[in-house]
Amino acid sequence: MIRFILTCIIVVGFLILSIPILIVEWIVGKFNSNLKAVSSLRIVQAVFRLCLKVAGVKVTVIGEENVPKDTPVLYIGNHRSFYDILLTYTRCERLTGYVAKYEMRKIPLLSDWMQYLNCLFLNRNDLKQGMKIILNAIEKVKSGISICIFPEGTRNKNENELDLLPFHEGSFKVATKGKCPIIPMAMNHTSSIFEDQFPRICPRHIILEYGKPIYPEQLSRENQKRLGAYTREIITDMLKKNQSFLEV
Repeated sequence: MIRFILTCIIVVGFLILSIPILIVEWIVGKFNSNLKAVSSLRIVQAVFRLCLKVAGVKVTVIGEENVPKDTPVLYIGNHRSFYDILLTYTRCERLTGYVAKYEMRKIPLLSDWMQYLNCLFLNRNDLKQGMKIILNAIEKVKSGISICIFPEGTRNKNENELDLLPFHEGSFKVATKGKCPIIPMAMNHTSSIFEDQFPRICPRHIILEYGKPIYPEQLSRENQKRLGAYTREIITDMLKKNQSFLEV
């Protein structure tokens, strides 16, 4: 419980104490929006790293060299834990916006930081709003900002982490319409940090692997039509391989 309490103190404390920083960032954004976005990214990454340290999370990262450094990408990952966001966001070198559930927009201060970070809030029950968010994500990619989506649509609570939920094909329009590569991300063992023994937070060894870029236009016509399923298969294979690694 000590790790849980410390994490809560860090998160709540940061949100409250960062009110002046939010104001400063807002002023900076009036003169230089890119500087504001980059500084906000680095600030939040520092807080996330502290949360991971307090949780005692050890991360083995595989294939990070597969992420292009000269172009925005669409990150696609499996999703089993709140810690998935912390683990992946601390690795982002360039501006990256996450697609989050709409309910998070109602959380004071947190939603402000998320908007500073180019995050988008998706209402899964509103098809029209969902299409608008995808279009917004496409525009962000075209402007040089990467996007991260967990296309299962919600946290996967299946007992076997290899049993992924279906990937929503609409998420992949960000890559096909935005003309950017897809980077598959596979995260093993993340629910064991927190969700499996809620509310305790336990030290764990996590594997985060980045797959090789997928360029939709280079795939066969059949795989272009089933891009979500195609990417899901790649992530499942990585999860299976790294699950064996953790067991050794």
